[in-house]
Amino acid sequence: MFKKILLAMLAFGLIGQILSCDEHGTSGIVEDNEMWIGPFDKAANDMTKERFDSILDRVEAIYGPVIGQKGKKLVINRNWESGTVNAYAQQSGGKWMVSMFGGLARHEAITDDAFALVACHEIGHHIGGAPKKRSWYGSTWATNEGQADYFGSSKCLRKYVENDNNIEIVKTLNVPAIVTEKCEANFNSAEEVAACQRGAMAGLSLGNLFRDLRKLPTELKFTTPDTRVVTKTDHNHPAPQCRVDTYFQGAICIKHHTDDVSDRDATIGTCTRANSFEDGLRPLCWYKPAN
Repeated sequence: MFKKILLAMLAFGLIGQILSCDEHGTSGIVEDNEMWIGPFDKAANDMTKERFDSILDRVEAIYGPVIGQKGKKLVINRNWESGTVNAYAQQSGGKWMVSMFGGLARHEAITDDAFALVACHEIGHHIGGAPKKRSWYGSTWATNEGQADYFGSSKCLRKYVENDNNIEIVKTLNVPAIVTEKCEANFNSAEEVAACQRGAMAGLSLGNLFRDLRKLPTELKFTTPDTRVVTKTDHNHPAPQCRVDTYFQGAICIKHHTDDVSDRDATIGTCTRANSFEDGLRPLCWYKPAN
């Protein structure tokens, strides 16, 4: 009987490693949903397969070697034809996988930068550090949803945009004054400010996808942060406004994208209250600091 129980526990643990990025294996960057946006859907944005692949090529070129240094192989599954509006992270043996779908890329709220941020979120589940998702048998391999968002804008997207002409790109964006103010307050060079602005705007775009899927009537704004304060860290999907707040704070955190995060210590490589940071903090609408 003991052997049967042990085998069952091992099997469950193995399945937990294979299934997608939440601890139940049932959801990706958003909850399961029935939305479907095919390649020729009239409601689709102007995303093309060429841009879809180009964005993922860039993410893979950056993080393939990083994950390779950990002895694993990054595999990005590119499902352009699929209308699925979601994205997933899985681990199976030596393969750390990210599954990306054309349906999400074609959603009317999603810009190219927002799609890159989705990929960054999924990479974040693999290497985004603590806090980790929890299950009945303890911590899982996967960085939790809020931290994957924070890693996405504070680390991954900065790597993604660092060689772009960000100043020129930002000229094409309608950046709210509060974003410009916060980015200018935290960064010295015009390029760093522009990269910060791009990160915040990508987060707002992605937040509008979450808002649409939940059919929320209230507009998401940088000036109306989520006021919820959790009593313990929420490892699941935060509310859309809370996620926009997280992307924004990640964008204005002055910790460099080369300052690695830790799988055990959530204060390493991040802007923290304990170290007297005032900006770039993970929002209390999902994160409970240790002290």
